[in-house]
Amino acid sequence: MTEKKLKDIKRIAVFTSGGDAPGMNAAIRAIVRNAVHNDLHIYGIMRGYEGMIDGNIKRLETTDVSNIIHRGGTILKTARSQRFMTPEGRKKAYENLVDNDIDALIAIGGNGTFTGATKFIEEYPDFPVIGIPGTIDNDLYGTDFTIGFDTAVNTSIQAVDKIRDTADSHNRLFFVEVMGRHSGFIALHTAIGGGAGGVLIPEEDTSIDDLVRLLKRGAKRAKLFSIVIVAEGNHMGTVYDIAKKVEAEINLYDDIKVTVIGHLQRGGSPSAFDRVLSSVLGFSAVEGLLAGKSGVMAGIKNNTIHYTPFLEAISKSKPLNKDLLRMSHILAQ
Repeated sequence: MTEKKLKDIKRIAVFTSGGDAPGMNAAIRAIVRNAVHNDLHIYGIMRGYEGMIDGNIKRLETTDVSNIIHRGGTILKTARSQRFMTPEGRKKAYENLVDNDIDALIAIGGNGTFTGATKFIEEYPDFPVIGIPGTIDNDLYGTDFTIGFDTAVNTSIQAVDKIRDTADSHNRLFFVEVMGRHSGFIALHTAIGGGAGGVLIPEEDTSIDDLVRLLKRGAKRAKLFSIVIVAEGNHMGTVYDIAKKVEAEINLYDDIKVTVIGHLQRGGSPSAFDRVLSSVLGFSAVEGLLAGKSGVMAGIKNNTIHYTPFLEAISKSKPLNKDLLRMSHILAQ
């Protein structure tokens, strides 16, 4: 991995890619402020890799990032780029960066973003790139938390709190689907924080029979309503299929309903935790580049900054806390 010396880096560009996550703007703000503090020129690339290929690059000043720390989404916009998956697309992106005298990149995104960055570095090893984990799924290896995860969980719990009121009033069973095609972090934390009666996640092979037994145990305690959190990537099928299968097996509730929270989890003002996390990671990404690092993701482990190689961040599995999972099952009874 080639490293650029401190004196070589004068111009840094930042972009956001893939799904948006609350806190991305706070990270951009920290990057810009720390870059300016270090007498660097800082540029924003609009719409991720697409903007890099199209040459949609603009200079950023400290005033450009004023009053954005509380805003969801990303002021740099985001997109998924099929063109960047080709050598021709990456070559065009590289040429545009060189034409704008950009010396290094900071990529804010998730698995797909870092996969693209890894390919870019393989072909252009003289170009330093550091990543910041911006994904609500919290599924990247090398960091305890990713930007947007805490806000997404809080959004889900707020929805569950409201659903609980009507579930209790009508003696209903609710299945609430949250995001998580490959990981159950949002579902598990929502289940614990929302006091759910069950949780279905990709990491655990739960059957309909297991779920029915759990709900019947609750009914024996005169629990006349229940809420089950379902990660979209669970092994039992869609949340609607699960509701139909359960309805065919038990007759414990007046009604069974389904709620899909969906993209509400991506939006909204970032939580205090996400604002601080994003600021720390944005600041640390600039520090990492100035220290000669490249091909790594800036993450936080045990409240300490860690730089994890992209290949590890995207290829190694980030395990759920098994103690939390066991606790969630006990508390659901």
